[in-house]
Amino acid sequence: MLAIFLKTLPFFALISLGYWAGRTRFFSEEATSYLTKFVFYFALSAMLFRFSANLSLANVLNWRLVGGYLWGTAFVYGIATAVAFVRKLDVPTAAMEAQCAVIGNVGFLGAPMLVLLLGEQAIGPVILVLAVDLIVFSSLIVILITGTRDGQLSILMLRTVGLGLLRNPMIVAISSGLIWSALAIPIPEPMNEFLAILGGAATPGALFAIGASLASKSAGQVQIALWLSFCKLGLHPFFVAIAVLYLFPIDAYTAGVVISAAALPVAGNVYMLAQHYDVAPHRASTAILFSTVFSIATVSLVIAWVGQF
Repeated sequence: MLAIFLKTLPFFALISLGYWAGRTRFFSEEATSYLTKFVFYFALSAMLFRFSANLSLANVLNWRLVGGYLWGTAFVYGIATAVAFVRKLDVPTAAMEAQCAVIGNVGFLGAPMLVLLLGEQAIGPVILVLAVDLIVFSSLIVILITGTRDGQLSILMLRTVGLGLLRNPMIVAISSGLIWSALAIPIPEPMNEFLAILGGAATPGALFAIGASLASKSAGQVQIALWLSFCKLGLHPFFVAIAVLYLFPIDAYTAGVVISAAALPVAGNVYMLAQHYDVAPHRASTAILFSTVFSIATVSLVIAWVGQF
């Protein structure tokens, strides 16, 4: 446990450094926004494309993994939604709480950290987890919020969901990389070096950006944020573990990667959605802040546990 904690500590130290920079205003909110754009559209996309281009779709696509992760995530989504309805929340707010309960920071934190800690072979399972989060659950919350407000499903809403997926640079990078791999085109050396250099900025840039963005998050509705953090850091990896170990059993290494991905704190893009649709942004903000702080210990515990598989 101590050895794993010491390995994860540099990642969270980078997040802390970013938090300090944002908190002291050394890094303004505008600077954080531009750093996040650089990582999202360039560095992380380069890293994901390079990894994907060196994979084969046949080796990446694991339907038992998808089924297991989807089942575990949907189960916790249902728990969070049920608890929200018991508290008499409306559908959009319940959907936002459920999103906080299951959507982890797989892109900015998981992809760089798990690949470095668990090996480059972790990228395949991480990509599938990221794809399920982006395609299924990020689409679901848009449908629930806009469908509830409009009173019905519309072609315009489905068009918005589809365009959102097509414009997401992580989806574009992953799919482009897999297509490149399927065509069996070798990556030219200059291009490979370019992608390696640019992708190398993803890890420090993403972690620093997470910390800097946390500095602008306000803490409110503490009890709800603690509940949502418990769902994300505790219930989510627990039920995903049940699914990938027993209900849809996969090999031990892949199961460990998926469970570790499920143990990550609430993703920053949940707050962006909450702010965009004006649905419980303070609740999402506090859940991101609390879950990230608690994950310093919980992620180390989960990675130490799956390392024994």
